[in-house]
Amino acid sequence: MTGAPAIDATGVHKAFGTTEALRDASLTVERGQLVALLGPSGSGKTTMLRVIAGLEVPDRGAVSIGGRPVVGPATWVEPERRHVGMVFQDGALFPHLSVADNVAFGEPAAGRVEACLALVGLGHRARSYPHELSGGERQRVALARALAPDPEVVLLDEPFAALDASLRTSLREEVAAILRAAGTSALLVTHDQEEALSLADVVVVMRDGAVEQVGSPEALYEHPASRWVAEFIGTAEVLSGEGDGVVVRFALGTLPAPGSALGAVDVIVRPESLVLSSAEPDAGSGRVVDRVFYGHDEIVTGALDSGPTVRSRARGGSRWRLGQRVDVTVDGAVTVLPRPT
Repeated sequence: MTGAPAIDATGVHKAFGTTEALRDASLTVERGQLVALLGPSGSGKTTMLRVIAGLEVPDRGAVSIGGRPVVGPATWVEPERRHVGMVFQDGALFPHLSVADNVAFGEPAAGRVEACLALVGLGHRARSYPHELSGGERQRVALARALAPDPEVVLLDEPFAALDASLRTSLREEVAAILRAAGTSALLVTHDQEEALSLADVVVVMRDGAVEQVGSPEALYEHPASRWVAEFIGTAEVLSGEGDGVVVRFALGTLPAPGSALGAVDVIVRPESLVLSSAEPDAGSGRVVDRVFYGHDEIVTGALDSGPTVRSRARGGSRWRLGQRVDVTVDGAVTVLPRPT
C-alpha cells in the first residue's frame, strides 16, 4: 500500500453532556484495507464513524481522508465534500426511485452506475424498485450506490444487523468480496465478533469510548492485550497463576513466562487449546461434568481436582461421558497478563 492512509483519525474526543462517547480515540485505515471497528453497545464505535463521515463534530482531534485534512483545530469539511461512501443498517434507499436511479443519486461519472450494479451482481434489476427486492439485494444496491462516486473510502454502519442469520452470513462474505474486487478501502462498524474476525484485515476493538486493542484478527484472538478483550472476542478460560519471571505456575502445570510475569497473573487459554485425554479411574487431573454437542464440534467441561472448571473444544461426536476421569493439558496459544489490582 502506497500513499497516505484512506483514513487517519487521531486523538478524537466527543462528549454528549457529561457522557464521554469518545476518549482520545485513534485509528488508521490503509489504502485497500477492510478494517472492522468492533465493540459492544455504547463503546463509541458509531460515534467514531459519524465523526469520520462528518455527521458529528468532535470536541477535539484530527481526521484526514486520503491525506486531506477534514477535521482539525481550524478545519471542517462538510460531509458531502469528504469523498466517502456510506452504507447504513437499513440500506436507506429512496423508495420512489428505481435501482439504477438510486445508484445514480450522487451523480457518478458516466458508466459507473452500470459498472457498480454489475459488480454487486444486480445489473438485471436496474429498473426494479426497492420494494421489489429482497433484504440482501437492497443492501447490495446500497453498496453499489456507495461505490458509484468512486469514493476514497466506504463506511459501513452495522450493514447486516437487520438481516436474518443465514442471509447475514452469506451477504457479508459477498460484500467483503465486492469491496476487495473493487480495491476499495472500507471501515465496518459492528458489534458481531465473528463478523469482524472473518471479514477484516485489521480489527480495532473499542471499549467505553477508547481503543482497547488494534491488530489482525489472529493477533487479537491469540494474543489479547487484556482479559476484557479475551473474553469479548470468543470464549476464554482465565486461570489464576503465579509468575517468577521465568515460569508461571497455574492449575494446569507450568509455562515459560515473559520477564514481566511477576507475582499474580492471569493465564488466558482458548478452549481449543485445552486437550482432554482419558485417565484411569483413580488418576488424571479432573473429571467431565458437562458436554454440549454442536455437530461439527462440542464443548466438554472438566472440573479440575485443584478447583477450577475449564471448557475444552473438541471434534464433535467424541466418547466423553459425565463423570469420566481425564487429564487436561495445554496445546496452543496462551496469554499471560498481570492480574489487575
